[in-house]
Amino acid sequence: MLFAVVFALLATSTLAAPQLQYSFSPAVGSGSGTAYSITGQGRITAIRVWENSGNLIYGIQFRYGFIWSPAVGHRNGVPTEMELFDGEAIIQVSGKYSHYVQSVIFTTNRGRMLHAGQPSGTSFNMYPTSPEAELCFISGRVHGALTSLGAHWAVVQSPIQSSNSTEA
Repeated sequence: MLFAVVFALLATSTLAAPQLQYSFSPAVGSGSGTAYSITGQGRITAIRVWENSGNLIYGIQFRYGFIWSPAVGHRNGVPTEMELFDGEAIIQVSGKYSHYVQSVIFTTNRGRMLHAGQPSGTSFNMYPTSPEAELCFISGRVHGALTSLGAHWAVVQSPIQSSNSTEA
């Protein structure tokens, strides 16, 4: 009897806990240089990308909520930037690479895109295994410019929000 009660409590608590679905898109590029990862608390709400004369990706930075992450790489010149709308998420990362990451395209669930760099080299296309997942962070290596880039995707079921509105 005690076993049945403990099992029922464990099953109920597992069902009530937020579920996390995670997938990883392996890094592309040569992978030389220093390892990096861009992470933060919450959802990605904006992106900045620095390129050098349109031919290499020199730096990337994400904003999580209202806080900008440290930038990876160099921040020379004016970045290409995209602020995400409420409920908007990055669902695809694509571009071109050779020794360095030549170009990158971040695509959102609303069909908007941020494009930076020169479209030359070998193509890559990264997306999550779950259709509800979104980009949570990136990792790779940097040596002057980005030499590799990998994408990390997740789905986190948020708690149900209640509304206490009353109609007059």
